[in-house]
Amino acid sequence: MLQVKVLGSGCPNCQRLEAETRAALDAAGLAYALTKVTEYADIASYGVLSTPALVMNEKVVSAGRIPARSRIVEWARAEETPDPS
Repeated sequence: MLQVKVLGSGCPNCQRLEAETRAALDAAGLAYALTKVTEYADIASYGVLSTPALVMNEKVVSAGRIPARSRIVEWARAEETPDPS
């Protein structure tokens, strides 16, 4: 399962990134767990200087913008791990 994090204070852009990410991954039929990270120290630990930011499987894929849904799906598919069963 893909681990997704939205980094940000909860501002309108952060909320929009969360909504766009959920919509993109749901439409693509991808299994994921999404967590919101709002604490500044936790955000800074990823090396992110501008929010909102998107992290997939602990890799920062976007910061300071809201990417297109197609890019979100592209990144998710690249980070997806095959099911061992």
